[in-house]
Amino acid sequence: MPEIMPFKGILYNPELLTSADGLICPPYDVVSPAFQQKLYNCSPFNAIRLELPMEADPYEAAASRLAEWLQTGELQHDSVPAIYPYFQTFEDSDGVSHTRCGFFAAMRLYDFSEKKVLAHEKTLSGPKADRLNLFRKTKTNISSIFGLYADESKTAERVMKSFAETNVPVVDALFQGVRNRMWRITDPELVAQFQHSLQESAVYIADGHHRYDTGVNYRNERAAANPSHTGQEPYNFILTYLANIHDEGLLIFPIHRLVHSLAGFDLAVLKTTLEEHFTLTDLQDRAELKRFLDREPSNFTYGVVSTGSVFGITLKSNPETLVDPSRPEVLRRLGLVLLHDLILGKLLGISQEAMAKQSNLLYVHDDREVFEAVESGKVQVGFVVKPTTVEQVLAVSETGEVMPQKSTFFYPKIMTGLVFNPIA
Repeated sequence: MPEIMPFKGILYNPELLTSADGLICPPYDVVSPAFQQKLYNCSPFNAIRLELPMEADPYEAAASRLAEWLQTGELQHDSVPAIYPYFQTFEDSDGVSHTRCGFFAAMRLYDFSEKKVLAHEKTLSGPKADRLNLFRKTKTNISSIFGLYADESKTAERVMKSFAETNVPVVDALFQGVRNRMWRITDPELVAQFQHSLQESAVYIADGHHRYDTGVNYRNERAAANPSHTGQEPYNFILTYLANIHDEGLLIFPIHRLVHSLAGFDLAVLKTTLEEHFTLTDLQDRAELKRFLDREPSNFTYGVVSTGSVFGITLKSNPETLVDPSRPEVLRRLGLVLLHDLILGKLLGISQEAMAKQSNLLYVHDDREVFEAVESGKVQVGFVVKPTTVEQVLAVSETGEVMPQKSTFFYPKIMTGLVFNPIA
C-alpha cells in the first residue's frame, strides 16, 4: 500500500497553456535526435528543453532553463498541494476511441524488497546515470513514472470523472492525435478518496523503471547527506501517474519483432523447422492475419511475414520443454519468452546479446510496419505477436522476475510538460 500525497506542482502559466500543444513532449527514452530537434522547433518553452536538452552539458542547461523560466514567469509553482487528474483520449489502429483515466500524485519511494512497488523490466546503468544527473541538477521530477494499481470499486475514477464534468481542464493539448487533458483537485476530502483507493493495492510499474530506480538512488543520496532527514522531505517521493487496471481505457499494444541481416536465412528451412512444433496456417494478407490472431486463444500464437508469404503459427508441442528450463514458471507461460527462446534463439540462431543490441532484431509497434519492412526488403522476416496482458504484467511483477526486452507498450505514453514535481 504505497503512500501517495498531493503536491505543489510546477505548471506553465495560463497564457502559455492556451497553446499547450507546442509545450508537451514524450519521455526522453522514445525521442530520437530528429524528433528532439522537431520538438525544439515547436516552442522556445517546449518541455523537451528540460527533459532532453541538446546542449553539450544537458543537465546544467536543464537546471539553468528551469530556474530562468520560474524567474521570468513561464513556469509557476502551485500555491496549494493538489492531485492532478489526467485523461488521454485516443484511437486504436482500428479507429475505435478510448479514454484512459488516471492522475498525477507524489508517491513515496520504496525499495523493491518492500513489495509495495513492483517492477517487470530490467534496468540499465546508462539511463539511470543520465537521469540521476538530471535529478541532481534540477532537483525536480521533469517526467513521471507510470504506475498501475487495482481497485475494483473505481473510487478514484468516479471522483475524477465527476470533477471533470463540471470543471474546465488546466491543460488541454493535442499531441500526435492524442488529446491530453489535466485538471487540478485541491479539496482535502476529494484528495483523501484518491489516497483511500490505493490502500489495499501495490503499485506495478508500467513504464519508467529507470526513473523509479533513479528516484530511490537520489533519495538515498540525499538522506545520507542530510543529518536532519525525517523521511517527509520531497525527495522521498516521486512524480507518478497512476491508472487503475480496471479502467476501460487501459490498453497494452503489442511490440512486433523484425529479423534482419541474418546470414544464410532461408524461409523454406524456417517453415520446415517450425512445423515440428507448430501448426501452420497459410494466410492472404494483414487483415486475415489479424483475424487469425484474434480468434486463436493460445498464448503461443504468432504471425510470420516474409517476402511473398504470410502464415500463422500455433504451438502444438508442450511449451515447458521448449523454453529455457531455468526460467521461472510465470515466464515460461509467456508467448514472447517462447518466441525468443525457441524461434529467435534456437531456430534462427540469434543470440541474447544480438537481441539486446538489435544486431539482427528490430522492434515496431504497428503490424503495418512489419508488412512494409518486409516488402521494402529491409528485413528478412517479421513476427507479429499478441499483446501482453495486464494480468501477465502483474503476475511477473509479483514474482520479482522481469519480462523479455520490449514486452509491453502501454499506449499512449504519459506526456512530459503537464506538471513538474520539485524534489529539493
